[in-house]
Amino acid sequence: MAPYLNQLLEERGLRRAGVVRAAGLNETFGYQIFTGARRASRDNLLKIAFALGLTLRETNRLLQAGGANGLYCKNRRDAIVIFAITHGYTLQKTEEELYRFGEETIG
Repeated sequence: MAPYLNQLLEERGLRRAGVVRAAGLNETFGYQIFTGARRASRDNLLKIAFALGLTLRETNRLLQAGGANGLYCKNRRDAIVIFAITHGYTLQKTEEELYRFGEETIG
């Protein structure tokens, strides 16, 4: 998974520290995810996906690379996340929508 994350960083011209901060992750933990020293939970992978501004396809690829299930449209929470990604929502806006619909937030 680390190679894919670093490829995404390079493609977007982003810095690891900025993405980790935007994802709301602990700096050390975020660094360990990007180096492959630690595995991230599905929700932490989603936070990283939002911080990187990934498409739905890229998000699902990241989830699978991290050993998590891809987003599934028949799951209500996942459907809200899919809608948010395809409409360019930020992590914060997505959290608000999840909360509004009574679903567990990402962070």
